[in-house]
Amino acid sequence: MDKLGLKPEDVTVNVPLLGGGFGRKSKPDFVLEAALLSREMGGAPVKVTWTREDDLHHDYLHTVSAERIDAGLDAQGRVVAWRHRTVAPTIRATFVPDPKFEQPGELSQGVIDVPFAIPNLRCEVGEAEAHSRIGWFRSVSNIPHAFAVQSFVAELAHAAGRDPKDMLIELLGPPRTVQPPAEYTNYGDPLETYPIDTGRLRRVVELIADKAEWGKKLPPRHGQGIAVHRSFLSYVATVVEVAVDEKGRLSVPRVDTAIDCGFAANPERIYSQIEGAAVMGLSLARYGEISFKNGRVEQNNFDGFQVIRIDESPPITHVWIVPNGIDVPSSGVGEPGLPPFAPALCNAIFAATGKRIRRLPIGDQLAI
Repeated sequence: MDKLGLKPEDVTVNVPLLGGGFGRKSKPDFVLEAALLSREMGGAPVKVTWTREDDLHHDYLHTVSAERIDAGLDAQGRVVAWRHRTVAPTIRATFVPDPKFEQPGELSQGVIDVPFAIPNLRCEVGEAEAHSRIGWFRSVSNIPHAFAVQSFVAELAHAAGRDPKDMLIELLGPPRTVQPPAEYTNYGDPLETYPIDTGRLRRVVELIADKAEWGKKLPPRHGQGIAVHRSFLSYVATVVEVAVDEKGRLSVPRVDTAIDCGFAANPERIYSQIEGAAVMGLSLARYGEISFKNGRVEQNNFDGFQVIRIDESPPITHVWIVPNGIDVPSSGVGEPGLPPFAPALCNAIFAATGKRIRRLPIGDQLAI
């Protein structure tokens, strides 16, 4: 309104009822463009449609992230120390002068709410200036944080000669409620209603290990990977099975995911969200990259910014919903399925090939 010199009372916003709006529609740049064009045409109605090239060149992008985790093991291979360092430009840079540090709401998504029973814990956040417009993304900062944490659990298991699922269960420890620091935001809901419950995390891990037949004998160059994460107040564990042929070509024959989202009001919607998260998670992990050259986005369309096709999608996706009574408050379903997928996928790749993926997207890292 400031750009157009209009008073708020002189503006009417008609909100259509539709699905698929997502976070991009919270940004007003395309709206302002239409309004400016309309003003130049004497107030006539204007419809603005961006091309795919416009959309990719001028989008608000998911933040880039660097994560480092160090741990100490005792003589029995138990984890006794844990330090997580995270650095990412904050989404607040889109709205205010760049604060250069991840904010409490971002750190509350898999960093300062670490659920592990480790006696010595330290979390650190570093400075990173934003060099692009940052926008909302499905599951937001849970993606890089869960990838780092759950990938590192599998690395610790390998270093200690342990089974990754057993190491994960041991790290979660006995069922208890985790008390996070005062900065923890808990997705805007009270901890009294939605505590961080390690028992529920452990339950989805045990459930999915059973349903996915964890540890079963697989053909050569096949592997299973497991990961678990709490986000948007729900608990999700995923087992991904992969096959990598002699030329490094990756396929995902099966995905199993367990979700504890409290009382399941609409199971069919839960199934569809988790199935969709498997497809989106695989697409992001394999291809999801935007690069810049001379200050411009290099990708122009879906020939440069790929998404997985039907023949690359998992042919089998099982979803297992933990049953709860109506006394257990319902929690998020649309976003929690995504964070554990990439680490489970990459842990499976290591099990199949011995190659550790620490940088996403995978791209050509498996090429022989």
